[in-house]
Amino acid sequence: QVQLVESGGGLVQAGGSLRLSCAASGRTRSRYAMGWFRQAPGKEREFVAAMSWSGGSTYYADSVKGRFTISRDNAKNMVYLQMNSLKPEDTAVYYCAATSTFRVTEPYDYWGQGTQVTVSS
Repeated sequence: QVQLVESGGGLVQAGGSLRLSCAASGRTRSRYAMGWFRQAPGKEREFVAAMSWSGGSTYYADSVKGRFTISRDNAKNMVYLQMNSLKPEDTAVYYCAATSTFRVTEPYDYWGQGTQVTVSS
C-alpha cells in the first residue's frame, strides 16, 4: 500500500502561481510513476501531468502545457506540481496518484485525498 497526501492548494488570483506537493509513504521502495489529475465541479476527473519513476519521461495535458511543471524527489518521496499563469478554468480539486505502469490515463493504483485550488478572475 502507498499513502499519498497532497498539500499546497488554496485561493489565488488569475495569473498567479501555486506549488502543490504530494508526500508518499508506505511501499515507497516500489518504483511508481506519479501523476496529477484534477476534477472541476460538475466535470469528470481529468489528467494533468505525469512523470516516470526516473523522471526521464513527462507528459502534460495540452491545457496546462507550458504553464505547469511536474517534478519529483525520490529521496524524499515527494512529487510536486508547479502551477504558473493560473487561469480561472484551472479551478478544481487536484489529486496526486501513483501507478506501477507509466500512463497518462486512469486507472492509477493509489490516490490522495485531493487539495482544492481556486483561481479567482
